[in-house]
Amino acid sequence: MSGKKTAVVTGASSGIGRETAGRLAGRGFSVIAAARRLDRLEELKSRFGDVVPMQVDLSREEDVERFCGDLARLPEPVSILVNNAGYSIRGAVEDVPPDAVRRVFQVNVFALIRVTQACLPGMRKARKGRIVNLSSMVGKFPFPMSGIYAATKHAVEAVTDALRIEVRPFGIHVVAIRPGFTATEFNEAATRMTGDLTARTDPDYKPLYQTSGAAIGKLFVNATVPGPEVIADLIMEAVESDSPRTAYSGGFLSEEFLGRRAALDDDGFDKWLSEKTGLAGLKV
Repeated sequence: MSGKKTAVVTGASSGIGRETAGRLAGRGFSVIAAARRLDRLEELKSRFGDVVPMQVDLSREEDVERFCGDLARLPEPVSILVNNAGYSIRGAVEDVPPDAVRRVFQVNVFALIRVTQACLPGMRKARKGRIVNLSSMVGKFPFPMSGIYAATKHAVEAVTDALRIEVRPFGIHVVAIRPGFTATEFNEAATRMTGDLTARTDPDYKPLYQTSGAAIGKLFVNATVPGPEVIADLIMEAVESDSPRTAYSGGFLSEEFLGRRAALDDDGFDKWLSEKTGLAGLKV
C-alpha cells in the first residue's frame, strides 16, 4: 500500500459501494474494494486509480476469515471501514427456508461483525478511525414479507449502537446509514435470490403477497427514486465530518417512514404500516 490513508469498502462492485469507493479514491484514500465479482473490481480500479481489488465471498465463513487475515496484516491500519455489503431476501417469515435465513445473516451481520473486528485493533492503536455501517430504513421497522431482511438490519443497528459507545474513548467514530429505496441492482438481486414466492407458498399467503405487493407498488407510481449517489453523499459526510451524527438517512420514502416510526408508539405504527401496506383488516 502507499503512504495514503487506507479505506475499506465491502460490496464495492456495484451500487452504493461502487459509488463510495470511487469517491474515497478521488479524495486521496487508498481504497481496498472488496466483493465477489473481481471483474467489476478491476473495472473500478481502471477507472478510479488507487483501488486495490480484493475478491471475497462474504457468505462463506472461510473466505471471510481469509479476508480478515489480509486486513489484519496490512502495514498501515485501516482508517475508514464502510461495511456496505448486504442483500435482501423476501417472503413471509414462514416461507423463508432456514438455509436462506442463515445465509442472509452471514452476509449482512456476521461478516460485518468479523470484518469490523479485523480492523479495530489497528484503529485502537492509532486512536482514530471511522466505521460506517450500512443499515436501512427497515433497521427501525419491518415491512411485511421482508421480516428476515429487516431482522438483519435491526441487528446491524444494535451492533452499531453498542460499538459506537464502546470505541468512542479510542477516538473511533461509528455511524449508521439508513437508505430508503434507491435505484441500484439491489432490487433485482433480491428478486433473483428470493425466486417465485407465490408459486411455492401456501395458498393462505397468496392474498397477503398480492395485496401488500399492490399497495407498495402504488407508492412508486410517478415517483422518482434516487440513485446511489444520494447515499454516497451521506457516507462521505459521515466519513469527513469532524463530528458525525450517529445516523444518516436518505432515499425514497425514508423520511416519511422513519418519521412515522419516530412519531408513533408501537401500536400506532403497527396500525399505520398495516394500512400503508394494504393489510389492515384483511381476513383470509
